[in-house]
Amino acid sequence: MTGCEHITEAVETEPSTPEGCEECLAEGFRDWVHLRLCLACGHVGCCDSSPRRHATAHFRGVGHPVVRSFEPDESWRWCYVDEVLGG
Repeated sequence: MTGCEHITEAVETEPSTPEGCEECLAEGFRDWVHLRLCLACGHVGCCDSSPRRHATAHFRGVGHPVVRSFEPDESWRWCYVDEVLGG
């Protein structure tokens, strides 16, 4: 357990764009590396290894603290506020 209450309190939510990164899709791109799901609102964004880094941009824009991996067979979570990984 991480001890991060943001991760502990985060609940699963439905993805807004289950087919991929919301902003990349709107811009006509599909070159993301991995996807992240915001557990506050369901925003799907591309990771920091992707060219456009939309998941982190979403956090910076709206302040939602926790994302989880949106990759098959992965369930880890990341808190941007406390910069910790949790499960």
